[in-house]
Amino acid sequence: MAPNARRLQLNHVGTTKKQTMYNSKISIRLSKITDLPELQKIFVGTISTICNEDYSPEQIKAWTSSIKNTQRWTDKLTSQYFLIAELDHKIVGFASLENNNYLDFLSVHKDHQRQGIADKLYSEIEKEAIKRGGTVLNSDVSETARKFFLKNGFKTLAPQTKIINDVEIINFKMAKQLNFNDRHYNTKKNAF
Repeated sequence: MAPNARRLQLNHVGTTKKQTMYNSKISIRLSKITDLPELQKIFVGTISTICNEDYSPEQIKAWTSSIKNTQRWTDKLTSQYFLIAELDHKIVGFASLENNNYLDFLSVHKDHQRQGIADKLYSEIEKEAIKRGGTVLNSDVSETARKFFLKNGFKTLAPQTKIINDVEIINFKMAKQLNFNDRHYNTKKNAF
């Protein structure tokens, strides 16, 4: 196994018994550049399937067009703290931390939704942000993912309009105050 593909140990907090049983089969590792094609497939498949109730076909097409910029994706894989969730050696999700305070990606394969994978990835990202000295975790969050972020202690700061290929896409600037006294989850009310 390559040095950047080390396995991480995870805690199961706030998951159901079924999720915990499923989670025990999920492993988390750091990304490798060879993961890129599969990450892009998951990105497009998840947005196209899971976000179709909140975004129009035109918005989804514009949003998923970002996979065409392979250099941007490569840069993110090599410059961010980028985690991969695997089940039976198959990638089922990914998440990334930029600059110790920005949750850039958090995506779970369309066929593995609501099984605790996002919770597991998010937990590791939050712990890493705290470890690196981050005090606030920020993210630009889709309407589809907003409930997940609220559940995890984020506050909505503002709606924002992003223009991709001349198409308006609404998402939300969200933030969470990180608690250095608890290296797993923030249990105090945050400041937002």
